Amino acid sequence: MLYDKKPIFKGTGMRLALSIKRMFQFSQALLLVYMTLGLWGNAHATKYSDILLDIVQNCITQDVANYCQKCRAPVASAMCGNENSCQKTTEIWASNEVFVAIRDIKMCGCPADFVHGLVLPKQIITGVEDPLRPDAIWPYAWKVATTRIEPESIALVINPKNFRSQNQMHIHLVRLKPQARQELQKLRVYQVENLLQVWNAAKQSAQEQKLEDYGVLVTRNASGTFNVVLTVESPGKTFTEYVCDGS
Repeated sequence: MLYDKKPIFKGTGMRLALSIKRMFQFSQALLLVYMTLGLWGNAHATKYSDILLDIVQNCITQDVANYCQKCRAPVASAMCGNENSCQKTTEIWASNEVFVAIRDIKMCGCPADFVHGLVLPKQIITGVEDPLRPDAIWPYAWKVATTRIEPESIALVINPKNFRSQNQMHIHLVRLKPQARQELQKLRVYQVENLLQVWNAAKQSAQEQKLEDYGVLVTRNASGTFNVVLTVESPGKTFTEYVCDGS
């Protein structure tokens, strides 16, 4: 009877060892994910999709108590520590009571003439699907973009819900690709005279095309009117200089 039990005990031990090994491997993989996202031992640990919201709430206004402790990416002028690299700081381009414009992290390590900014509402607003989406974000984003990009090359972009990584609304300020205007003519284009009309044009176009989720691309015509184009995928990656050649 003792010999009958040995194989069973041996098999159980092998299975136990294998389980421990798999648990160890899983723990290593989980640790790697946490380290990659900067969550391990980080006082500013935040769900990845809420990083932009965290920056808006904790990094834009410096004259608050414990700014350096609360902000995950302080502005360089706050002198919060020795780490003032592009990736670890927030660069504010413009700000008012409602919106803020900042440098996108995609600019880090890129040539000086590469531009990629973000305009965000200071109120919690998720994205294209949010009923609180503000009309005024488009003219504000355009005004900021004109300080860094030639007007004929400006593209304002917001991604569809299913093609975004962040759940705080943000408009991308980028340049059109050289061939983009020709490609955009193949899509349904709405023209508006005023950027305050962008969301209304997008809503109407979405209804006509039966789109529940969509991205929006806004450009300007030579006549001064604006084109509003809807896409089912990210319009920025398709039609704009979304990243620099070296990234």
